[in-house]
Amino acid sequence: MASTNGSFRSQAQEANSDSPVPKETPTTTTTTTSTATALPAHKSAFLSACLSASVLTFGTYTLKSGRQSPYFFNAGLLHTGSLLESIGTAYAHTILDHIDSNPSSPLQDFDIVFGPAYKGIPLATETLGALRRLDRDKFGGKSYSFNRKEVKGHGEGGVIVGASLSGRKVVIVDDVITAGTALREAVGIIVAEGGKVVGVVVALDRMERMPSEWESGGKRGASIIDDHETERMMRDAPRGSAVGEVRRALGVPVLSVLTLDDLIDFSRDVRSEDDSRRMEEYRAKYLAQD
Repeated sequence: MASTNGSFRSQAQEANSDSPVPKETPTTTTTTTSTATALPAHKSAFLSACLSASVLTFGTYTLKSGRQSPYFFNAGLLHTGSLLESIGTAYAHTILDHIDSNPSSPLQDFDIVFGPAYKGIPLATETLGALRRLDRDKFGGKSYSFNRKEVKGHGEGGVIVGASLSGRKVVIVDDVITAGTALREAVGIIVAEGGKVVGVVVALDRMERMPSEWESGGKRGASIIDDHETERMMRDAPRGSAVGEVRRALGVPVLSVLTLDDLIDFSRDVRSEDDSRRMEEYRAKYLAQD
């Protein structure tokens, strides 16, 4: 893994502008009752659970970058037993499908599922349990670990809870990648503890290019650009996604349970034509060049 100890580029550090913050009430649309059949069963089941629990909503949302998003994925609402089981199963299938179709992948012989504190902790335990249910022989002996936010100075001490990372191959599971801050911290902890990161799995890849300097700057950025054509060129210039940036920086597989393509396919079956059209327009406008 060539660049695990390296830092992400400054552009990735600005990608927190992709984090969705709803500022308007979602528009009400008429739904259909058909089932999303184009997607694998674990994706359809997870998406249906997210929709019913309002983890995934459709409407009009203003992102920190100023972009108007037609959907909102709130991973913070994944807190019920049913949703945890659903997402654990979805993560496990994502890992297993990758391993089955990529015999030379570094994930083939991982030792530990690592969840960065705090959101990654339940994801790690649920994913490991689901992997064991899918293949007891292959995954029954795997372990999980997570970090403490503060070093414990008594008892067993240290910053790691669960299996030791020393000399182990580690796959990180987290909800989403925005600025990459939590992921950089997790990689640093794993390396400091003697482990090796061999892969990353997240819930959603928005597939959109990272915000330009103009978008990230908000009013401050807008105030320094008087030429509207320059503004447009900066906004629309080809750029990669946050997931793609992490993939390039770490040099390991970065998998996602869901992508924007999946959300659009799902919306065609369970949402109105207007919702699907707005999703497709958003993808066309902001699609990353990874």
